Amino acid sequence: MDPSEPTTIVALVAVALAVVALALAATVLVWMRRVRRAQRAILTGGPLDLVEFAVGMQAHVEHLTDEVGRFRTELAGGLGRIAHAHQHRAIIRYDGLGESAGHQSFSLALLDDEGDGVVLTALQGLDQVRVYVKEVVRGGPASLELTPEEKQAVERALG
Repeated sequence: MDPSEPTTIVALVAVALAVVALALAATVLVWMRRVRRAQRAILTGGPLDLVEFAVGMQAHVEHLTDEVGRFRTELAGGLGRIAHAHQHRAIIRYDGLGESAGHQSFSLALLDDEGDGVVLTALQGLDQVRVYVKEVVRGGPASLELTPEEKQAVERALG
């Protein structure tokens, strides 16, 4: 076999290319092992790769997005209920029946944000107490007229 023959030269070039390819494959293999080790060190959860980690994170983000949506819905419902709760109140004390002193009679207004609610009035006399409850709609009487003290309690509650 003559080293100057074309088939020998082609064979030698092929062997040289094979050696270079093997060296390159070994380098890539070593590099990939380092990458895997670095992944495990970052994730600290055992032998988990980045693709599995990303899939898990995506599922977690989707779950959190669903939870945030649910909480927004519940919050909107809660805010609606709060708007209709008796948040505004005022009490006016006075001598209602003129029989007793010390402002023992009172009118208490309990209203929501829209001015709806009730006015509770207790008139204290020497030997009796009279209690009245009147409905209030939009800051005014629903059916029964309000006394001046009841109107004052409603205005103070809304003011």
